[in-house]
Amino acid sequence: MVTSPRRGPTDPTLAESFAIQRRVIGALLMREVLTRYGRNNIGFLWLFVEPMIFTLGITLLWYFIRAHQVSNLPIVAFAVTGYSSVLLWRNMTNRSIGSIGPNRALMFHRNVRLIDIFVARDLLELAGTSTSFIVLSLAFTATGWMSLPEDLLKVILGFMLLAWFGIALSILLGCWAEQSEVVDKVWHPMSYLLFPLSGAAFIVDALPPAARDVILLFPMVHGLEYLREGYFGSLFTAHYDLGYLIGWNLVLSLLAAAKMRAVGRQLVLE
Repeated sequence: MVTSPRRGPTDPTLAESFAIQRRVIGALLMREVLTRYGRNNIGFLWLFVEPMIFTLGITLLWYFIRAHQVSNLPIVAFAVTGYSSVLLWRNMTNRSIGSIGPNRALMFHRNVRLIDIFVARDLLELAGTSTSFIVLSLAFTATGWMSLPEDLLKVILGFMLLAWFGIALSILLGCWAEQSEVVDKVWHPMSYLLFPLSGAAFIVDALPPAARDVILLFPMVHGLEYLREGYFGSLFTAHYDLGYLIGWNLVLSLLAAAKMRAVGRQLVLE
């Protein structure tokens, strides 16, 4: 007769395990904020101000060179949605590469796992970019430079799908970079090359059909097109396939999980 294994008296329940990991990630978040921004000047507010300065600078540049006069699209909303979306997955990946080394000593604690380190950093970037996006959108709406989104649920879903893409990609490359220094060397120039191909500075409908087919091979373009449709979809024709983006996200998530398991075993052996 086969009996199911029983939980020992010292084994935590699922709820207790969740509470432990929540406290671990919270502690890692606080540690990351203090080590990255310190306690001087505005401290952790740089988390929101840093992406805000970049997005605001690009937006004002486009506005004052009268880019809105050559298109019927709201140029401020176009810039805010585009550059906020790019910063989301780009910052996540940049921060995750090389994150294992400085936190290697923490892995000796029983409750600290490799995924906690990545989740803490990705949540930090998600919080910073999301806050920047929301604050700039509200500020520009109050000044009349932006209108409220036509479909808020589409904006939120598009942003979350891009965040999922960024988290999966960041964990995969973060683990891969632990095994090879080439990843760090290659990713940074590649991220600059992906920037103009991400859809931040154009809409897919404005491209020739041949170029449109090529640019839609990049998964992040689909998320941005969907997000922009939620903001001002009545003013242009969006081109996206959420199934394609979700498929990419699932594959990246599976690859990230497998790579993280392999790297975790390697760290234990060391």
